[in-house]
Amino acid sequence: MGAGHAHALYVHEHSPVHRLAPEVKLAAAFAFVLAVAVTPREAMWAFAIDATALAVVLRLARLPVGFVLARLAVILPFIAFAFLIPFVGSGDRVDVLGVSVSQPGLWGAWNVIAKATLGATVSILLAATTEIPSILRGMARLRVPETLTAIATFMVRYLELIAGDLRRMRTAMTARGYDPRWLWQARPIATSAGALFIRSYERGERVHAAMLSRGYTGTMPSLDRRAATIREWLVAGTVPGVAVATAVAAFLAPA
Repeated sequence: MGAGHAHALYVHEHSPVHRLAPEVKLAAAFAFVLAVAVTPREAMWAFAIDATALAVVLRLARLPVGFVLARLAVILPFIAFAFLIPFVGSGDRVDVLGVSVSQPGLWGAWNVIAKATLGATVSILLAATTEIPSILRGMARLRVPETLTAIATFMVRYLELIAGDLRRMRTAMTARGYDPRWLWQARPIATSAGALFIRSYERGERVHAAMLSRGYTGTMPSLDRRAATIREWLVAGTVPGVAVATAVAAFLAPA
């Protein structure tokens, strides 16, 4: 799994964020999301501070605004659901633009929108500045169970192969005139999916046998042994530190 397996969310740059060790970025992202998740929804100022700190990191990472906004489209279903909460929620009612809505529902909608947006942006930032092999190495250095890391490693690698097989099968079917328009014409797709599953399973057995014959013991050798420096941990901890501080301040602030 080398540089040739960069994923679609990765943005090739040479920014300070890109150069950070993957384990510090993973830990920082997890801490930031956790701090945002526990921040009281009424503390709108805290979310504003978190968003500002995150915007600074996005700027340092040199990520195009359009790129981030396009990837944020994944949370649109959650936002659509959040907009319905004020209309179906219970509790005190208030008028907004002449429409009676639930006041607790408004807070609930804001809570979903704010936290989902910040959490998704952090995920986009992590994926855009860290290649998948580096993320997996970072997981291993953070002492994530080796079994989970190995499964994720092979899953990422062989999803590409399986997707390629599926595209070739689809092209072959189309070249032979297969153009389904009705549900009862989907049987060849189901047959192809079954054949692809069996082929992938057999390939996995062959690959595993080949790896065992070459001395595989359950862990992949790491070619990058560079450990994160204290400076990298301190730099990466700045933004989650701000999020934790604002969350604590929001809890301690008088209602």
